[in-house]
Amino acid sequence: MIDKAIFAAGCFWGIEEKFNSAKGVIETEVGYIGGKLDKPTYDNVCRGDTYHAEAVRVFFDDKVIDYNELLDIFFEIHDPTTLNSQGPDYGTQYRSAIFYLNEFQKLSSENKIKELNREKFNNKIVTSLEHDDNFWIAEEYHQKYLKKKRFNFFSK
Repeated sequence: MIDKAIFAAGCFWGIEEKFNSAKGVIETEVGYIGGKLDKPTYDNVCRGDTYHAEAVRVFFDDKVIDYNELLDIFFEIHDPTTLNSQGPDYGTQYRSAIFYLNEFQKLSSENKIKELNREKFNNKIVTSLEHDDNFWIAEEYHQKYLKKKRFNFFSK
């Protein structure tokens, strides 16, 4: 069965690249979620006052990769202990957040955070759990951005 999940963990370009390379992930889209503006643009979100997060929506085959495996990837590819920042990027648009779409995703995410806080992060995870499925797809030039840039670089 095809399912979907939405994660935010800093700039959406790198996050998309990591999820896209996972076996069982069928498609990814980058976009904006969790804010207070309808139809936000990259310029709106970059101002930092809409409260949208840069996020990736992952479509996956749950017979090949399950939601808990996606959570493992999510927590491996960013620092969930930094509030509103990842690497050189700062602002609420770069926050660590899981946008759960149902109770199963919420409970799985809560359990994973408890487990990681206990075993690895000493209760320092700041990843928010937010219920929101109002995902706004980002502009086309952001989709598969790193893949496009790499192709263009090697084709010169």
